[in-house]
Amino acid sequence: MRSLLILTFTASAFAQVGPNYERPLSAAPPKFKGVTWRAATPSAHLPKGEWWKVFHDSRLNGLLSAATANNQQIKAAIARFDQARAAARMARGDFFPSLSLPLTGETQQTSENMPSPFPLNGLRYDGPAYNAPLDFSWEIDLWGKIRRQNEGARADAAAAADAVHNILLGIQAELATNYFKLRTLDNEMQIVRQAVGWRNEALKIASARVQAGAGSELEQAQAETEVASAEAEISALQAQRDQLENVIAILVGTAASSFRVPVATGALSSPPSVPTGLPSDLLERRPDISQAERALHAATARIGVAKAQFFPSLKLLGRGGFQSGDIDLLFEPTSLMWSVGPSLNVPLFSGNKNRWNLAKSKAVHDEALASYRQAFLAALADVESSLASIRNLGTQAGSQQRARESAERAAQLAKTRYEAGTSPYLNVIEANRTTLAMQRATAQIAGQRLIATVGLIKAIGGGWDQKVPAPMPATTPDPAAKNLDQDKPGIFSRMKGWFVRD
Repeated sequence: MRSLLILTFTASAFAQVGPNYERPLSAAPPKFKGVTWRAATPSAHLPKGEWWKVFHDSRLNGLLSAATANNQQIKAAIARFDQARAAARMARGDFFPSLSLPLTGETQQTSENMPSPFPLNGLRYDGPAYNAPLDFSWEIDLWGKIRRQNEGARADAAAAADAVHNILLGIQAELATNYFKLRTLDNEMQIVRQAVGWRNEALKIASARVQAGAGSELEQAQAETEVASAEAEISALQAQRDQLENVIAILVGTAASSFRVPVATGALSSPPSVPTGLPSDLLERRPDISQAERALHAATARIGVAKAQFFPSLKLLGRGGFQSGDIDLLFEPTSLMWSVGPSLNVPLFSGNKNRWNLAKSKAVHDEALASYRQAFLAALADVESSLASIRNLGTQAGSQQRARESAERAAQLAKTRYEAGTSPYLNVIEANRTTLAMQRATAQIAGQRLIATVGLIKAIGGGWDQKVPAPMPATTPDPAAKNLDQDKPGIFSRMKGWFVRD
């Protein structure tokens, strides 16, 4: 028996079937289109986690902090992480033996023909039976099945943690995007309100000219139309703003009826300059790629679990305790019984279930591998698209600013010529419409540049750094949640406290 145990522990210390996990090689481009990447070191000064602070917007900072604390999707992702972490800790318990105390008290009748080392001659037992045994069971990890199960469970927990940060980053980016859309609408409404002001002035001039006999009622009607159309445009922009405000309320985890974002005044700020790192850093910064890699790691480990099913399994079993037909004699020395010994299970035939289980595990691995490579390709495309948007919008902003200035100058000239009587009022209308369109387009491009910057930060993983363990976001506990008592002491700790004197 002793030699069997030594052989068992020696084999379990080295034997481990199934492939070991290795990160797949991915062909990262040396550079993106039109961009020479700098080394990763200069990006170390960027905020870790609170990436939105590069925009220097206190209102945005408050909204994102509230979303991190109250968003229900984040809370659900954290709950899934708690499940995966608990499953990993459960799997770790398979390394240890199990003990149980199945106390029974029953009435029974034994068979007269039961096998016995001596003739029963029709004797049988009819009456109570009391058992107080202690059952012991310990599976020896001969082929690394338990180790592979634990490896896969740990990888699942790590993938669940990555999923939390992936959802967190997505919600933060979505909120920042909607916030800048809302700020763009605020800027547009401010421009249109200014247009209503100077169109009212034009209407007063047209009305005065009609009363003086120098103008026509057609000019006055046209001026009234321009004022009314601008006022209607404000209402349309306000409707869009209300919808965005409701979307932000959901992201923040607040009832839309009681949520308000104050109207911002002033032009949008210029987008921050975000340094980028090497393409290889992308694999370490993006949580969705890390999550896909963890899933691939778990699938690789489960191939070893499936392979271990082809090999014999060894358990050490033991049972000892007291057995008696009289409860008064249950704990007498003569009621003692015990049994101990190994149990070897050799798989001979299972209807090819083990074979197809292994095939299924390999197919799951191949699916995870394809998902990992797809995530990598999608990440590169996201960075390419964001960089292209930032570059093209920067060029477009310069051209749009020149168009706005020339439109404003043309509108001023048309107004001067109209007041001098050398130009029809239709020229004033067209010039004013063009000016308003150019001003609104300038505001829209400014908002799109900020949104494109948010897209780039999301594409490179925000403040994600795989080398430093990222903490779970601090959320506001839900009073109805059942996991609030997870940090309370267990029953043994509480029992210990009963005997500790103050």
